[in-house]
Amino acid sequence: MSVFDIFVKYRVELLLGLGTTLKLCLIIWLVGILLGVLLGVASVRWKHAIGIPMKFISFILAGIPVLVFLFWMHYPLQSYLHLIVDPFYTAAATLAIVNTLLVAELMKNTLAEFPQQFVTSAIVCGLSPYETFRRIQFPIIFRQVLPQLLVIQITMLQSTLFASLISVDEIFRIAQRINSQIYRPVEVYTALAILFLVICLPLHGLAYWLKVRFTRNLSER
Repeated sequence: MSVFDIFVKYRVELLLGLGTTLKLCLIIWLVGILLGVLLGVASVRWKHAIGIPMKFISFILAGIPVLVFLFWMHYPLQSYLHLIVDPFYTAAATLAIVNTLLVAELMKNTLAEFPQQFVTSAIVCGLSPYETFRRIQFPIIFRQVLPQLLVIQITMLQSTLFASLISVDEIFRIAQRINSQIYRPVEVYTALAILFLVICLPLHGLAYWLKVRFTRNLSER
């Protein structure tokens, strides 16, 4: 059985698995980006109240593999709290937390590196704080953050594979199930690799183009 045959014969199962993966990603992306941006801005504005605790939490979680964190959220934490949560939502919550911290760190670093002379020049020109943010700060920060933000979201997409280990029927678990039926690992996992290439390569290309086209060293004089 060839890779093409696998796509044809198991197209329904693969599409269902891909749908679960994309649904999982949508939750992770929306929650992570929204909360990450808010947390990143808040950590700069309230450095001692939010910035330092966030840095400590990020430092701790950076030392824990995502897979270990996922299993801890799925087994020990739920056992301790006497809860049973659907593995899909456990995976979504775990990866959303990781995404939130990554996005928050990106936002915090970008805001901290923003040249204050731009703001000073805007004030001298008579712009209000709102106009300064809308016309100067937001466009520059958005261009700086977007390529790296896109790369982070691609990483989170690829991290959804871990969800299969807690019984979420995403694309990797579907591939494993198909392989257990036909035992053609080369063809099955090649098909899986092709699916991810089709999804991830255009996103990587877009991130690279945005980086070359828009980003620059904000410390330039």
